[in-house]
Amino acid sequence: MSSAVNMGIPGAVNSAAAKPQGKRVLLAEPRGYCAGVDRAVETVERALEKHGAPVYVRKEIVHNRHVVETLSDRGAVFVEEVDEVPEGALVVFSAHGVSPAVHDSASSRQLRTIDATCPLVTKVHQEAKRFARDDYDILLIGHEGHEEVEGTAGEAPSHVQLVDGPDAVSRVSVRDESRVVWLSQTTLSVDETMETVERLRQRFPDLQDPPSDDICYATQNRQVAVKAMAPECDLVIVVGSRNSSNSMRLVEVALDAGATASYLVDYAKEIDPAWLDGVTTVGVTSGASVPEILVEGVLEYLAGRGFGSVQPVTTANETLVFALPRELRPARRT
Repeated sequence: MSSAVNMGIPGAVNSAAAKPQGKRVLLAEPRGYCAGVDRAVETVERALEKHGAPVYVRKEIVHNRHVVETLSDRGAVFVEEVDEVPEGALVVFSAHGVSPAVHDSASSRQLRTIDATCPLVTKVHQEAKRFARDDYDILLIGHEGHEEVEGTAGEAPSHVQLVDGPDAVSRVSVRDESRVVWLSQTTLSVDETMETVERLRQRFPDLQDPPSDDICYATQNRQVAVKAMAPECDLVIVVGSRNSSNSMRLVEVALDAGATASYLVDYAKEIDPAWLDGVTTVGVTSGASVPEILVEGVLEYLAGRGFGSVQPVTTANETLVFALPRELRPARRT
């Protein structure tokens, strides 16, 4: 058995004793489903099993085309807003969270609801409510129009300002520079977020940090794994959908960390054979909302083109599991 090789970041190793001759794939670990996505997808699956079709879902349950299409085939009906759901029907709220206004709208239509919001997103919602009660200006770092941002901002709309990247910092205004806190969307680039925070702190030296890190563990872990392998890669293929923030960030992280090229694909069939011209090392990873079957398809495609050697690059082991929403948990035996 070959010994592990340090890949340049503490804790990052692969299984090769030395850089091999010929074509190879570096496979990021961890990758794919995080605990919040796994919980959300299982929530819809269990709701279909328990209640039968149709089960309505507000927005995409997670940002992955294959997942949404698969659940649609099983009887899930995806809608943009709850006013599209028949009165009294069952609706699931996506992993990205919703604002109080959405809960109120569902209640007014007598909808039965199951909330599949990721618990890490719920944590940010609670932080927003707490700082709003204390009358802070809340600077929410995130992408305009993203469902998660809309849900978090909706918890305290009169206190929240969106800061969409470092270049938006100059447009921020606050009432009291001694009562300012930053929060963030959970799926951002760690590096870009910290650049935004530094610029905010230059303007507002008393800027307060969140009580705990808002960028989720899975987003950070996937970015660290990509950083570990990217300097070795002529090409990094990220499996994920274009509306997946964390997947898009992995492409950016790969390029910033030294990969010669990086592309996002939903399926192996989207790979352009020209991307492989002159390439000897391909890195492969996937966003936090991507099922492993899609990664397997990419590996099969690459193997068919001579990239049969697959070496894991491991930077963390994830064991976190979230309980299903209480409406779907098995009844306790008395």
